[in-house]
Amino acid sequence: MPEAIKVLKAAGADLEFQEYDVNADQYIRTREPIPAQTWSELVKADSILFGAVGDPRVDDAAYLAGVLLRLRFELDLYVNLRPAKLYDDRLSPLRREDRRGIDLLIVRENTEGLYVGMGGRFKKGTQEEVAIQEDLNTHLGVTRIIEYAFGVAEREVVMVDKANAMTYAGALWQERWKAVAKQHPQVKTRHLYVDAAAMQLVRDPTQFDVIVTGNLFGDILSDLTAELIGGMGIAPSGNINPATKRGLFEPVHGTAPDIAGKGIVNPVGAILSASMMVRHLGHKEMADAIEGAVESALRAGECTRDLGGSLSTSEVGDAVAKRLHD
Repeated sequence: MPEAIKVLKAAGADLEFQEYDVNADQYIRTREPIPAQTWSELVKADSILFGAVGDPRVDDAAYLAGVLLRLRFELDLYVNLRPAKLYDDRLSPLRREDRRGIDLLIVRENTEGLYVGMGGRFKKGTQEEVAIQEDLNTHLGVTRIIEYAFGVAEREVVMVDKANAMTYAGALWQERWKAVAKQHPQVKTRHLYVDAAAMQLVRDPTQFDVIVTGNLFGDILSDLTAELIGGMGIAPSGNINPATKRGLFEPVHGTAPDIAGKGIVNPVGAILSASMMVRHLGHKEMADAIEGAVESALRAGECTRDLGGSLSTSEVGDAVAKRLHD
């Protein structure tokens, strides 16, 4: 996060930053994932730039649910945007002929599906235990995420589901997909089952423009696309509500306790998430400049060791910021 803030300031962002104590230390001390006073201020923010949640000292699902999922659900940030753009061919594990021009966007439904936490465990801890996890899909939720995907597509929208096995939820997705697609005849459409989509992403990711899908499949496929462009450390994301204009922006990667404090963490995902944030706030030229500076640094090999470079976390931030000053 400090590198993302550094780059924003170098880009001339006229923003007021307020840092909040939302982390494992605070949770261990108070047992509150987000303190009430902090929450009251977060809901008033123009946008939220978020690091990551997770700590080996906290083996409690309520921590994750009370921080990240609460922000997504209670602020109704139903659009999760996960772009995957290859800035330098050397970063992709794919063969050269399969990787040129990777530039796609996964539009993931962010407030429904299997992540809502509905279900339970019966006869817990016994050999007769039954665990149920419910997949919630609504007419409103499915419709609005598909409509958003068509609004941002340049050439094609691919809808991904598993309707052949998940027949109830799948039927709703299929019905809403066909209805919304009819309203956008100028945009090409395609449907893929999630297993076929994963195969096609590995075979030729350049074929995709926009993929729209549910919460679980979007989470999995976007981790795959992150690896295709250089790894989790480089992938940004945004959680937005187009109606309220609220937004939460975060790198796709989680925390990395094993390398914390060593100065080797890749800040690119956080920096690109900050770029997505200022774009959401209406500063397109600034967002383009930040993204261009990141691309220039990566092409020059000015990156952390996970991307083949030798710079520290702060040195990568400096390399990107310098290009914005120049």
